[in-house]
Amino acid sequence: MSKTSTQLQRGVEEGDPVGRLLEEIAAKLPSEQAAEAAEFARQYYALTAPEDLAERPLADLYGAVLSHWHFARTYAGGEPKLRVYNPRLEEHGWTSTHTVIELVSEDMPFLVDSITMEINRQGLTVHLVIHPVMKLRREGGVLAGVVPDRGGEMGRFESLIHVEVDRRTEREQLDALRDGLLRVLADVRASVEDWDDMRARIGDILAETERNPPPCPAAELNEQRAFLQWLAEGHLVLLGARDYELVRDDEGSGGDVLRAVPGSGLGILRERGEAAPSLAFAQMPPELRAYARQPNLLTLTKANTRSTVHRPGYLDYVGVKRFDDKGEVVGERRLLGLYTSSAYSTRLEAIPLLRRKVAAVLERAGFLPGSHAAKALATILEQYPRDELIQIPVDELHATAMGVLRLGERQRTRLFVRRDPFGRFYACLLFVPRENYNTDVRTRMQAALTEAFGGVSSEFTVHLGDSPLARILIVVRTPPGTAPEIDLHELEQRLVRIARRWDDDLAQALVEAFGEERANALFARYAQGFAAGYRERHSARMAVHDIAQLDALDGADAIGMSLYVPLEAPPGGLRFKLFRAGALVPLSHSLPMLEHMGVSVLEERPYEVRRADGQQMWIDDFGMSVAGGGEIDIEDLRPRFQETFLRTWRGDNDNDDFNRLVLVAGLDWRSVGVLRAYARYMRQAVFSFSQGYIEQALATHPAIAAALVALFHARFDPALAVEERETRQAALAAQIGAALEQ
Repeated sequence: MSKTSTQLQRGVEEGDPVGRLLEEIAAKLPSEQAAEAAEFARQYYALTAPEDLAERPLADLYGAVLSHWHFARTYAGGEPKLRVYNPRLEEHGWTSTHTVIELVSEDMPFLVDSITMEINRQGLTVHLVIHPVMKLRREGGVLAGVVPDRGGEMGRFESLIHVEVDRRTEREQLDALRDGLLRVLADVRASVEDWDDMRARIGDILAETERNPPPCPAAELNEQRAFLQWLAEGHLVLLGARDYELVRDDEGSGGDVLRAVPGSGLGILRERGEAAPSLAFAQMPPELRAYARQPNLLTLTKANTRSTVHRPGYLDYVGVKRFDDKGEVVGERRLLGLYTSSAYSTRLEAIPLLRRKVAAVLERAGFLPGSHAAKALATILEQYPRDELIQIPVDELHATAMGVLRLGERQRTRLFVRRDPFGRFYACLLFVPRENYNTDVRTRMQAALTEAFGGVSSEFTVHLGDSPLARILIVVRTPPGTAPEIDLHELEQRLVRIARRWDDDLAQALVEAFGEERANALFARYAQGFAAGYRERHSARMAVHDIAQLDALDGADAIGMSLYVPLEAPPGGLRFKLFRAGALVPLSHSLPMLEHMGVSVLEERPYEVRRADGQQMWIDDFGMSVAGGGEIDIEDLRPRFQETFLRTWRGDNDNDDFNRLVLVAGLDWRSVGVLRAYARYMRQAVFSFSQGYIEQALATHPAIAAALVALFHARFDPALAVEERETRQAALAAQIGAALEQ
């Protein structure tokens, strides 16, 4: 059996994409190349998700692996080999709808996550990642064989990474992506190559603190040295290190300058040219630069820059001051990296420095050991955001932790703010009722805090545990040296308003309208029955009015009404709501009635309300306008309009254009009925004009219509004396005659 046949047998069952790919390789490549290419392909796709392979044409799988195989055939090691391109059939022998990234590198940690971080930073979407690690034999940098299953043969482990991203066609875009990836790969390589030296640097620092210790109590110094040792034991991913000397700028301002020590840079802080003074230190205000002379050993904070290696967060900064034999600060030994997952999961009593902070806060609280309050406070500290716990001073930690303790399980929004001592960011710890928390709330809160502090960017982390409160840590980055005046109480109230749900406002509005007992009953009956569409368009106070209407409905045939003018209504605009239990009022019934009453119906919005007992109820909300756009006396119109609609709905009043006189002439439904009756009498008396003509004539001359009704009442009101009746009739007849002459 040939070697190529053995490769095929190693492929998976018939029908598997890799098996078919191996057959394709055997059929198309010369036998002296097919064996190596087949083993390369088998390992290339070994860890790729089957669904990713199944959805791709065989030609694409073949082209991708053969392309990478050819690309990897020459590689001398050292700097990675990178290609970013858009495969074209005539140039590369295969094609793809995406831009393709191919990498050949010595195997090392952080490659894939660092590459994908840079791709995301450039705003691209990753569609596929293939990352085999192969043991390859090379002779003079040329591929001489692929070791099967990482066997015992001689060879070097190499990472081959294939990434497909959103297609970019411009040469500038492809170059920018390639340049960014090369910078990231250089950072990865520098961090990995200098890893042992950076760990040794921590040993040097510990030895120096013994030779020239800071002027502080021995117990405090031992705890800080223990923290450094804890970091060296695998709790900080070391990415960069550099030493600085603190000197006087005799030729310039005469102030302190923090200057890098030549040759001391490791990892991402390797020297790239002549050492220069620290720019970040130079930009600090004088009072912050004076901090450099204070005799505290450790500075634990976040750097100004995001990591390009491993994780995209801001780099963790560990500064260790250097002291001379007089106890004066003469420099700093700086470490940059990322705390490992174990640093976030280890219990506090096992972490130097943090255990002392916790003990100090518990002692200052003064609770009886083992008491409920002491246990609750200890839990708060254990669950406190670990990055914040590392950085925050004991005084601020005590104040915040006690505030959280007093908050307890109360479902209210609270804000705690800590300003970075170097003025670069604000750490905002927020507690929000969990049932109120969602992405929209978090986004709006983040925007509010960024605006309030004049931030240039912000990031967040969310903790949703067993507590009824969601915890959000929002870190707002600010320009160096800025310190806006902030009313924290007003800012917190702004966040409270953002976090409030519509249900919260409804509960409060019901209490204000009906008192607590009835409000609680109505809330339980209706609060969950309003759909999102209603909540988006109606305030809680408007809902209180609608709930009162719904709750007053008595029986299946009952109907409620509400005519009103919204504050935002244009001239002549008004709205009319119908409330009904059971079934929605058919539009074919309601629309003609409204139009006969002289309004133009512009829109209809039906809202279903499902009561807690399952009863279906409806609110039909009509947007309407009145011709002419004049001012509407809604208090005068409402009772007449609603009574007319109700009487028409029940059949007590005819549904015709005479009803327009309610709106235009200020008549009620009974007065309209008088004019309707006269019109029909005249038709029976062979009056030549149609009812429609009469309706139109009266609506066009509403003052005459109102005077005719007044004349009717003057003539037939039994309460009037004969003389007064005659006087009124004469005056009204003259008024009508004069109006007709105009």
